[in-house]
Amino acid sequence: MKVDVKTPDGKTMSAAHATEAIGSALRIAPGFVATAVDESTAVETTIEAQYRPQRGRYVITAITNRAIAEDFNEDRLKHTAAQAIIQTAIPRCVTLQLDDSPETAWTTVADLTSNDGRIIPTWMAEAVVKRGMKDERWQVIEILYGTAALADLPPVKLIAGELDIPERTASDWIQKARAAGWLSGLTSNVGRPAGT
Repeated sequence: MKVDVKTPDGKTMSAAHATEAIGSALRIAPGFVATAVDESTAVETTIEAQYRPQRGRYVITAITNRAIAEDFNEDRLKHTAAQAIIQTAIPRCVTLQLDDSPETAWTTVADLTSNDGRIIPTWMAEAVVKRGMKDERWQVIEILYGTAALADLPPVKLIAGELDIPERTASDWIQKARAAGWLSGLTSNVGRPAGT
């Protein structure tokens, strides 16, 4: 699905628009407008979303569907696949730095995502699961958790899949990362009890 992501004032979304610090390693755009066109049904869907700190994620504030051709699918006009659009848009609104030097540019999660859909490179996933990699591990957990939580996806499943670890281990690492001071401003109620 092709999704066009813009700032609320109509500029094309880029890492420069991610101005709100989340956790210790992420910055996000405070809001976005995502538009997707389904050519097969002749329906355009536009979603507006804002980050709500008290909810720890983006919240949809408006959904607009409109027919873009005479012969459109009326059922699709009434029912939108908003979650798929949000999941595609959010990685363009979340940024991080790949190293700690002050001159390092911020990179969107979408720019990091590989063709196979992975958010972090395989070498990084393999490195952070090794013993003695606590701070690096928690930083990666924060990146993955933040990406999932902001998109209202299950963080445990995403982390387990990205790091090739059992879901039980992913859940444990989320709790340990939070206890170590990571994940501030990020919460998810998807797939697990609140606070994980």
